[in-house]
Amino acid sequence: MTVLNVYTDGGARGNPGPAAIGVVVKDKQGKIVYELGRTIGAATNNVAEYQAVIDALQWLKLRPKADRPLAVNFYSDSTLIVHQIKGEWKIKQAHLKQLFERVHWLENNLTTTYTVIPREQNSQADALVNQALDKC
Repeated sequence: MTVLNVYTDGGARGNPGPAAIGVVVKDKQGKIVYELGRTIGAATNNVAEYQAVIDALQWLKLRPKADRPLAVNFYSDSTLIVHQIKGEWKIKQAHLKQLFERVHWLENNLTTTYTVIPREQNSQADALVNQALDKC
């Protein structure tokens, strides 16, 4: 079974303000197989965090069927996003509920786990967010 570890981060300067996402995908040996840092326009931190997960899932879905992993471990320093995606916390804002639903639609045929990690363990995804924001 192919397993990938995905580190996601999102941030906004101003909250809401200019926002960006960072995604780092590693194989079981820790080798980076994909990374992405891009701006997403004006958004909140929470929207950016969700969008990072969505972009990672979209990348996974675009891979040739033979190269798609069967299991994906997501890691994020956003406690809110992880607990909402896992269904442990209520989603009060309608716009976040739409993003939540998009995540679950994209997860179809994937086994996913979501884990909160300390910010220091998410430094590569965080660096991609800041690089993208610095270019704004």
